[in-house]
Amino acid sequence: MSELLLEVRDLKKHFAERTGWLGLGKRQIKAVEGVSFDLAKGEVLGIVGESGSGKTTLGRGILRLIEPTSGSVRFAGQDVMSLSGERLRRLRRHMQIVFQDPYSSLDPRKRVGRIVGEARAIHGLPNGRDRILAILDQVGLGEDHINRFPHEFSGGQRQRIGIARALAVEPELIVADEPVSALDVSIQAQIINLLSDLQGELGLAMLFIGHDLSVIEHISDRVLVLYLGRVMELAPASKLYAAPRHPYTEALLSAAPVIDPNSRRKRIILEGDQPSPANPPTGCVFRTRCPYALPDCADQVPTLKEVAPDHLKACIRDDVP
Repeated sequence: MSELLLEVRDLKKHFAERTGWLGLGKRQIKAVEGVSFDLAKGEVLGIVGESGSGKTTLGRGILRLIEPTSGSVRFAGQDVMSLSGERLRRLRRHMQIVFQDPYSSLDPRKRVGRIVGEARAIHGLPNGRDRILAILDQVGLGEDHINRFPHEFSGGQRQRIGIARALAVEPELIVADEPVSALDVSIQAQIINLLSDLQGELGLAMLFIGHDLSVIEHISDRVLVLYLGRVMELAPASKLYAAPRHPYTEALLSAAPVIDPNSRRKRIILEGDQPSPANPPTGCVFRTRCPYALPDCADQVPTLKEVAPDHLKACIRDDVP
């Protein structure tokens, strides 16, 4: 295996929510609950799951844009959770994010050249017009864009600016938080291909968060499947798509559209809705919707275990799917 860049162990993030009359009550929202994985240098890990599964919270918790409740994150051997102030700021140069919404993630009062150049200035990197133009060129923008404001661009162009801002500080890791979900379908492929090309050219590691299974398959080396804040399955993309081992992954893939009209796929319909993270089921959080659930599933929280080489799943049953 390539050299490890990121090590995440038992990461949790709970939010406190006020409830009841006048908001006097409180309850915990368990957005991320015990997530662990490794990421190698230059690797792309796709993170997939339904809305509310904890994907975005996980990505932001790793970067400490929100503070995790517990767990550990190590980046290039350095304990991210122990850092603060100037030491944390220096580390963040190496860990950047591309946000989902290209409209709200850019300062409307600043021109593109300043948006990109300011990122380098904050981290004390050599700056200047030529360097900024080189960065813009990497994402398909040119000299005529440098003095324009974000509102003068289309959604796809704004996302290119967001990618340029992330690349400006020469990071080793990019967290791409559903970077195409707010864009028109006609330009989503352009941004996906741009990210894929840049990842290969620059040797970037990437956490690619999304819900479009075809996009995740296209760009990822491995895939992590989240449900209600817990990891259900983790495997190389080719293995997971060819032979999913967890019932939830099997159901997700069965619902994905198939281009070939002659291809037949058995559709698995999950009953009910995803439970609330404020009141998750006991034992396996997926058991209330799982077609293979046993009585024991209510009592045991399944651990993530290897069921094939490099293929892990969290399920007490070895005979399904």
